[in-house]
Amino acid sequence: MKITFYGHASLGIKVNDVNILVDPFITGNPKASHININELHADYILVTHAHQDHILDVESIAKRTGAIVISNFEIVTHFEKLGIEGHPMNHGGQWDFEFGNVKYVNAIHTSSFPDGRYGGQPGGFVIEGEHKNIYIAGDTALTFDMKLIPLQTKLDLAILPIGDNFTMGIKDAMLASDFVQCDKVLGCHFDTFGYIEINHDEAKQTFFEKGKDLMLLEIGESIEL
Repeated sequence: MKITFYGHASLGIKVNDVNILVDPFITGNPKASHININELHADYILVTHAHQDHILDVESIAKRTGAIVISNFEIVTHFEKLGIEGHPMNHGGQWDFEFGNVKYVNAIHTSSFPDGRYGGQPGGFVIEGEHKNIYIAGDTALTFDMKLIPLQTKLDLAILPIGDNFTMGIKDAMLASDFVQCDKVLGCHFDTFGYIEINHDEAKQTFFEKGKDLMLLEIGESIEL
């Protein structure tokens, strides 16, 4: 499993020959101006909620690649009306895709489309691949629901928002890693704009002191599990 950070909460995940994008918000992020979305491959696009900084590039990428959008019912219905194929899910549900099992789990946040329309309830994803399991928290506060995840899935990586103000901050993200029983964390949803700027050294040190590994990738940088 190869994971590439495209800035903010945008990720690319490659499982064998299958390409997955998560919350593509690239063209609207000046920090990601060196990423050309027309060069991105996508068989599936996972969307955690309907805010613009998570859906901005879904339509253009999906129409170019034929990617299937996986999200809640309301978001999938929105994109189906635009001629895009989707797979709707809801909290607690799971489905076996060609790249692994996907479960849609709780997130505490809000969700509305840029025009104010209801975007369904926000969520996160637990992906159980053939060899590696990951948790994509989406935009969320710290929640006890996270403790349910390790009852069923042993995680190799937790992808957590760390920018504070709109989501968890560093301290709550560290608690979240305890709740999901995963000490290897990839941070997201930070530095894009002023409200969520963080001190990288302090964030990493906070995790290090607890025996945990917080990875803060440069935009375009990848890791392999």
